[in-house]
Amino acid sequence: MTFHIGDHLDHESVVFGCGNPLFGDDGFGPAVIEYLCEHYAVPSHAACLDAGTAVRDFLFDILLSPQKPRQIIIVDAMNVPGAMPGEIREISIDAMQSNKTCDFSLHQFPTTNMLKEIQEHTNVRVRVLVVIPTELPQEVSPGLSPPVRQAISPMCGRIINMLNELPSSKAGDTP
Repeated sequence: MTFHIGDHLDHESVVFGCGNPLFGDDGFGPAVIEYLCEHYAVPSHAACLDAGTAVRDFLFDILLSPQKPRQIIIVDAMNVPGAMPGEIREISIDAMQSNKTCDFSLHQFPTTNMLKEIQEHTNVRVRVLVVIPTELPQEVSPGLSPPVRQAISPMCGRIINMLNELPSSKAGDTP
């Protein structure tokens, strides 16, 4: 499933896999998108995009566009105090940490601010799913750790459930 710039604005749900595969477990989001597209029947109302480290550009498009998805699902790796590597969590945008620095990703401002703005000032439902990494390296080190690699399929199942739970829109509804 290949999408082009702007295609995400034509779908009711958009799943963004965030992160940098060159930095160990930070590559979880892109790995989930790849696995999801290869092994699951993604509903036609959904676009699944490997946003890499450029999710801000996609979010900015959504903020500026009169046509918005009804649901955004963000997938990334993030340290959560007290959690075990490989554990999957849904977190609120307000709980997002701003200290992840290896890839200029989701957890840095202005990205968190954009997610908050989308959530608070539009009818778009924003959901953030994370896996707990073993460690995010400070230098190039490709490849996921075993616990994070094992979390890919369960995360995909969770995403498919979220996509299938989205009630269909009625003609004339605008998000």
